[in-house]
Amino acid sequence: MPHIFWTEICALSGSRDQHFNTPSKPFRSYTDLIVYLNQQNAEWIQAAKRLSSKLVTNLLQITGEQYYAHLSTLNPFDKAIYPVAWAGESQSENWFHIAREYTEKFIHQQQIRDAVNNPGLFTKELFYPFINTLLYALPHTYRNTHAPAGSIVEVRITGEAGGQWRIINTESGWQQTDEASQIPDSTLVIDPQTAWKLFSKGISPAQASKHVKIFENQELGSVALQMISVMA
Repeated sequence: MPHIFWTEICALSGSRDQHFNTPSKPFRSYTDLIVYLNQQNAEWIQAAKRLSSKLVTNLLQITGEQYYAHLSTLNPFDKAIYPVAWAGESQSENWFHIAREYTEKFIHQQQIRDAVNNPGLFTKELFYPFINTLLYALPHTYRNTHAPAGSIVEVRITGEAGGQWRIINTESGWQQTDEASQIPDSTLVIDPQTAWKLFSKGISPAQASKHVKIFENQELGSVALQMISVMA
């Protein structure tokens, strides 16, 4: 919960109020960015140990309402304040930034539900937008994967809240596609409970492999197990 509070007050300060805490040195790589974010997160968690859970909850209600109100003012197709780096973007539009914020909240509430043995929110209304957003990282995951032009990989999430997502290898790289007539060169089938944990780095590909099925080209399909749709 302190992590959620930190992200919301930083977002309000930066996106709404244009007040930024500039890093002491520029990021030279994605790894530099991750190190910085992890350090910031650790500092906030350490500081929040002085706060009661009731106070943190009250503060989250305040920041959550303000953050929601701010996001509602953004033009979905304007440039976002931060890119969705885990999808390989150096510049993103607001709709993707807002969707990324939704996935952040969804992941943390799932983690809390798991911790207290409550059932997950695997409904079409709530889970599908979450997993649909995560799978925008699929082409980026395959960026270094070689396959014949026109090759198609399909990821299928089971259950009524799931769906099917496809990418195709083109001259300009792997891209999402709505092509439905061609038989995929590889299909990975995974259940929602395994999917959200795997793609948020909650479990390893080795742990997830026990709960997935890959049809046709095993090597090609297994690359999807490496997808991480969070900053990690």
